[in-house]
Amino acid sequence: MLPPDGHVHSEWSWDAVAGSMEKSCAQAVKLGLPSIAFTEHADFTRWVIAPELKERMRPVFAGRVGPDGVWNPPALDTAGYLAGVSRCREKFPGLRILTGMELGEPHWHEAQVKALPGIGEFDRLLGSVHSVALDGPRMVDHLFGSVEAGDLMRAYLAEVLRLVESPAPFTVLAHIDYPVRYWPAQAGPFGAAAFEEEYRAVLSALARSGRALEVNTTVPLPALIARWWYEAGGQALTFGSDAHQPLTVARDFADAAAMAEAAGFRPGRHLHDTWRRRPR
Repeated sequence: MLPPDGHVHSEWSWDAVAGSMEKSCAQAVKLGLPSIAFTEHADFTRWVIAPELKERMRPVFAGRVGPDGVWNPPALDTAGYLAGVSRCREKFPGLRILTGMELGEPHWHEAQVKALPGIGEFDRLLGSVHSVALDGPRMVDHLFGSVEAGDLMRAYLAEVLRLVESPAPFTVLAHIDYPVRYWPAQAGPFGAAAFEEEYRAVLSALARSGRALEVNTTVPLPALIARWWYEAGGQALTFGSDAHQPLTVARDFADAAAMAEAAGFRPGRHLHDTWRRRPR
């Protein structure tokens, strides 16, 4: 059986234009998943958007860029989202459906995160970094081409370390390899070993915090990172497709699970549990 998918977006996330909570549940049932977590975006970072990037954005997104060139993130409709979860739980009684949020740069927005309605009652809280503070907060994927790839990767991991060392209320670190999704061909193949010191610093801090590491399957997580997580004393792994449309729920989970087992992790006692480190 495939692991639970702990990172899925639906129509309640501002960037999931093809998302559907109901269809994602149907896909999870089709794949035989034991559970699915809808971790909708809760973003407060006001990204600086260059004019040439705004011109390429979809109108629904470009319309949220103010005259100052700054993106204004929409608020999560928590009540509507929770009502959707309730409907899906009724329609798919055999599927365990978890509530959740993906908190973007929560260490930058302590007051706003604390004020999120019912934040303490959600089943899964992901902490993530999509941005670095270079000439104003900018999305990592917007900076490739203007910042050398290796420098940008180190800036990203330094920000992730600040997140992990903060008291932000998340339990799982999402997509530690986020910039790899946009790695430019001219930079050559991505190699995690070139950033071993930075990755190990993040993983050691994460292990000390007692939080879990996510294996995000948008791109394959380098096996080295999973091994370093084990060596850092990491206790738990989750799996997340980061799906923004139903057909990508649990994408490549079989390969990700095999990689995690080879690194020293195994399924928990119950189907819905996080994966745990295997004693050696």
